[in-house]
Amino acid sequence: MHKKSIDLLNKAAADELCAVHQYMYFHFRCDDHGLDLLAGLFKRTAIEEMIHIERLAERILFLKGDVVLKASAEVQQLHDVKQMLELAARMEHESATEYNQWANECAANADSMSKKLFEDLVMDEERHFDQYDTELDNLAQYGDNYLALQSIERSKTISAPPATPAQA
Repeated sequence: MHKKSIDLLNKAAADELCAVHQYMYFHFRCDDHGLDLLAGLFKRTAIEEMIHIERLAERILFLKGDVVLKASAEVQQLHDVKQMLELAARMEHESATEYNQWANECAANADSMSKKLFEDLVMDEERHFDQYDTELDNLAQYGDNYLALQSIERSKTISAPPATPAQA
């Protein structure tokens, strides 16, 4: 009865799994270069995408479907921060667009709960897009200085002596 919804939910789970892998790769790369703010953003987004997978899987199981967890694409091994942010923004924009369409398809097939789930996911994906778009704007405005400041901040934290009990 809800085969179309199950197929769409599984496509979304595959996209979300791809996003988790991609964002964790970006997290590792940024963390390795001391870019703590960006590393944290990628990690937080990956965790939110994991929660999306869980919600999608719960809905698939409720509809008596089988959860297929196969990433929709391979991780792109990018090293340039601007390229990372551009890919992340594009992924989030594409997800929001698809989820809007899929919400309408679920509604047309009398599956209002899957429709609502997709609508909720659109809200999260648009927020993620906005975060990556803001980082791209910061990079455009401040250039490499923006990245250097993040790296310097980590260096200051690492090189600071531990606080003694009297200082704490």
